[in-house]
Amino acid sequence: MQRWRGLEDVPSDWGRSVVTIGSYDGVHRGHQRVIGQAVEIAREHGVPSVVVTFDPHPSEVVRPGSHPPLLTPHHRRAQLMEALGVDAVLILPFTLEFSRLDAADFVRQVLVDALHAKIVVEGRNFRFGHKATGNVELLERMGAEFDFTVVEPELFTDGDTVFSSTVVRGKVAEGDVDGARAVLGRPHRVEGVVVRGDQRGRELGYPTANLETLPYTAIPGDGVYAGWLVVGDDRLPAAISVGTNPTFDGTERRVEAYAIDRTDLDLYGVHVSVEFLTYLRGMERFDSIEALLERMADDVKRARDLVDAYDAERAA
Repeated sequence: MQRWRGLEDVPSDWGRSVVTIGSYDGVHRGHQRVIGQAVEIAREHGVPSVVVTFDPHPSEVVRPGSHPPLLTPHHRRAQLMEALGVDAVLILPFTLEFSRLDAADFVRQVLVDALHAKIVVEGRNFRFGHKATGNVELLERMGAEFDFTVVEPELFTDGDTVFSSTVVRGKVAEGDVDGARAVLGRPHRVEGVVVRGDQRGRELGYPTANLETLPYTAIPGDGVYAGWLVVGDDRLPAAISVGTNPTFDGTERRVEAYAIDRTDLDLYGVHVSVEFLTYLRGMERFDSIEALLERMADDVKRARDLVDAYDAERAA
């Protein structure tokens, strides 16, 4: 899959393509259906598929300080889109100048001049251009002028599940990682570089990877979780802690993961990921180290059993 940052990265000889545009943060199940339809249409027409997205999130430029928590950094979004069969991802730097671009000029510069769109796949509520004045009706009118058509994705529903990045962010913030997983179609993931912490976990027999997370990361609410520590191609069952470690009067909120039964890992400086399967319990302050160790042993056992059961169910 080709990855471009800015219109200048699009090959000058790029031909016709099928395009869909959006932030697509999380690449949740609703996004997957839209992107999948764009890929399918592109294959039917024998042209490549392109996803256009933005960095930073447009709200941060239009309303500074309002950047939403991110479910997926751009490199992770690209990986997920590539798995869906997308041929190219175009990340447009969203600057103040770009935010003032007229909707019609956006169509001409991005869809017509750069990507030579043959078909644009967008939902009825799509808005773009300066002050969000562009909509699907404008796309359809300009498509008639510039020889592209607009296809509205099929409505995707699954019972009462709402497919929305905002909904996922809310569930993650509440610690409802099970609910987030239902919308995403996979466990929520947090990434970062392993940095030195207090090394208290190692002293207690539970060495943890302490993550310095990426900016704006959507971090689950404080608590203990079952999940995985992902190191390269290895996905290790883990017990995960999010919070300030109140037993030791901590003040810094951290994401720490203990790879179950692994005390041999040296991960300082390594970029890793933590995936959240389910919530185990809230943060607690213990009166003694012995009480803490007893609860940690129970957390690890529960986390191991839940991860093993989930992996077994997925493999069946």
